[in-house]
Amino acid sequence: MIRIAPDELHAWSKYIYEITGISLDESKGYLLETRMDKLLRETASASFSELFYKVKSDFSSLLRRRVIESITTNETSFFRDTAPFDLMLNKVIPDLIDRRIKALGNARQIPIRIWSAACSSGQEVYSVGIVLKELLGDLSRWDIRIVGTDISDKVLAQASYGLYNKFELERGMTGERLAKYFIAQGDDWRIGDEIRALATFKAMNLLEPFVFPYKFDIVLCRNVAIYFGESDKLRLFNAIGRTLATDGVLIIGSTESILGLCPEFEAKRYLRAVFYQKKR
Repeated sequence: MIRIAPDELHAWSKYIYEITGISLDESKGYLLETRMDKLLRETASASFSELFYKVKSDFSSLLRRRVIESITTNETSFFRDTAPFDLMLNKVIPDLIDRRIKALGNARQIPIRIWSAACSSGQEVYSVGIVLKELLGDLSRWDIRIVGTDISDKVLAQASYGLYNKFELERGMTGERLAKYFIAQGDDWRIGDEIRALATFKAMNLLEPFVFPYKFDIVLCRNVAIYFGESDKLRLFNAIGRTLATDGVLIIGSTESILGLCPEFEAKRYLRAVFYQKKR
């Protein structure tokens, strides 16, 4: 494995921060060495400096995308950390529906807008879709839009197609749900059309300005900001706050907290889960 020199680490850390927002200090040389090893070999680069030159000189941005895919974690699974999904199933979505029916009545489709802010290969998005189907039954009464965004084009391609292998499905998907919501394709399984139709996917760097044509009722931004510095965390959650409906809910990772960082949010607890809403 090619080792990275201190000056190379400095240059790479600056570049990776620019394109992903991920902060790598001087202790993270090993991470670059392990995650970039494959790209070094594929590009026949004898050093990190040589690879850096190739990446910066590649006007197609293909190597830039490969760097993003190498550095970002993309760790996910269906119904990962079950508490947020229990929270949505038993508290957040029922409360949301009650409020929307009181405000809009039953005369029209009731809108539900959900954003998975770092959706990776789509498991979180489709887990949310399954929760909605199990809770609501007939989806024709509802105008549901689940948006999945990620910085990696590679994982977004898989998310959009919705095809998963046995290993990916064994991580969180029960046999009952597999049979009900997926269609076998050879040795793999593809998400069924009813759940797939709820979702759209797009590439997005969360530290660049973003706007949406509507406000979100629920935003999931789990285990993303742990890679950001404090100022970038503040900027991200302030921006997410602007996308939330007045009564919208933010769900972050179970080991994360924005208390003390974002005073416009207040934490609320339900069973094993914590969620955030903007103070009124």
